[in-house]
This record gives sequence, C-alpha cells and structure tokens, in this order.
Amino acid sequence: MSQDNVPIISFKNIVKEFPKHTALKNVSFDIHQGEFFGLLGPNGAGKTTLISLLAGLTKATSGSTTVLGYDVEKDYVQARRHVGIVPQELVFDPFFTPREVLRLQSGYYGLKKNDAWIDEVLHHLDLTSKADAGMRTLSGGMKRRVLIAQALVHRPPVIVLDEPTAGVDVELRKSLWTFVQKLNADGHTILLTTHYLEEAEALCTRLALLRKGELLALDKTTNLLKSQAHRISITLSGALPESWHTSIQTQSNYSYTLILHSVEAIEMLLKECRERRLTIYDFSAERPSLEDVFIRMMHN
Repeated sequence: MSQDNVPIISFKNIVKEFPKHTALKNVSFDIHQGEFFGLLGPNGAGKTTLISLLAGLTKATSGSTTVLGYDVEKDYVQARRHVGIVPQELVFDPFFTPREVLRLQSGYYGLKKNDAWIDEVLHHLDLTSKADAGMRTLSGGMKRRVLIAQALVHRPPVIVLDEPTAGVDVELRKSLWTFVQKLNADGHTILLTTHYLEEAEALCTRLALLRKGELLALDKTTNLLKSQAHRISITLSGALPESWHTSIQTQSNYSYTLILHSVEAIEMLLKECRERRLTIYDFSAERPSLEDVFIRMMHN
C-alpha cells in the first residue's frame, strides 16, 4: 500500500452508540505525520472512545478509522503495529520486572534481539536502576514510566498518550515531556489527551475540542488562542476616548479594564491614546490561555 499523502490517523464520520447514549456523533478529522496533536474535552466528551477505536478495543457503529491507511477493523494487525498506546490505567502483572515486561511486549510484535532498544528506552525514562525490580515495588510514577516504555518497545510511528501525567509529580512530568518532545522531534506523531490545559497549550501544535461526542473545534493552537479576547488594564491621565467605551469591563476614575478581541485592537487603542496626548501611567495585558478558549467553547 502506498502511503504517500495518507494521513497517519484518520477518523471519518465516526458514530459510536451505546444502549443508553451516543458517545460520538459523526466525528471526522485527520492527524498528519510528525504532528503533536491534542484531543481535549471534559469527562464524557468521547476522547477515550476515540482512542479505544484506534486501539481496536471497540468498534464504531458507523464510520471508519485508519492508521497510515490501514483500517483498524479490516487491517487490525497492520494498523496496531504502527501505534503505541499509553493508557490511563496502571495495569501490570506484579511478578514481572520492567525489563521482563518490555521483553514480553517485544515478543507480541515478533521482535527478537530487542535488548539494545529496551536499554535505551529504560535509560531515557530513568528506569535503568529499576529495570530488574519487581513491578509491585515501584511507585505509581515509576509504573507509569513503564507503561510509556511498553508503548515504545516496537518503535511505533504513532504514540498515543491518554492522560499520561495524571497523578504524576512535577519532576516526572517535566522529564516525561522532555522525552516525548524528543520523540516528536525525531519524527514520531504524538496524540495526547490531557486535562492539564497548560500542557496542551505548551506542547500541541494542533487541537481538536470535543463536547458530548461532537467536534467543536479543530485548529492550530495559535489560531485558537488568537480567537480569545485579551483583558487590558490601563490607567490614563484623562478619560478614555469614547470610541472604546463599549469595550470597558470595569472602571475606577481613569483606570480601566477593557476586553479587546485582537492584538491589532490593542495597538489601535494605544495609538489613539497617544494621538490624544493621554499619558499612560500603567498598562498590562493578560495573555489569553487555552483554558479561556476551553471554558468559552464548553459553555457556549
């Protein structure tokens, strides 16, 4: 199969119905080679259902899901070989060591003499010192690192991270993202679901926002941030020009808080103040965040 111009992941018109509710309602989007892609939404939005479809753990009521052009139902073996999934749950056999877990996982993919790569993965995830310790002796953070190593053991081009830093301490979170960013820089495509919106904002180049099984937004992170209003605080030597009064959120004497919808509007405000010879005693601009975008879209 030629893979030229084929999206690395493609969801086409996905509908997933359960007996008492519809989890996904005609969801379609593509993820391309090398992207760091974020899948966001509140609990019950349909994120985990999409990942379950991708992993072949459940079947869509209608629509299709492909990985590098391979249908996850019709070409399950080929599709699954190209994906490494890090699940939310910490599920292990407590009697294995991390090294044994990774060797066993290698065997599932028919990989022999994989020890050099296993050692490299253990090293990058700071697991070398725990490689031969029993899984039951590891902390929750260490177990999560083993989950990530398990997903990487067959060197998949696509890595799916489903809430990978839930319950993880700050130090591990930082080291994990350093490693994942390196994987992305090396050409791996990353699909991330997370409730930590600051992580998604910092890491993801493009985002899909889901709510109640529907796709609300699909865009570059920078474009979504541009769509959010800026909150401006400004203190002047006189009254704010009347043309800006509709943007006022709060006012105290000649101190104002304004809601402006673009950087260009901020520039126009400052230009008009200068033209009217108003002295600016204080000025600050609150940068819009992904959390602002998320809250606005979830409540519209």
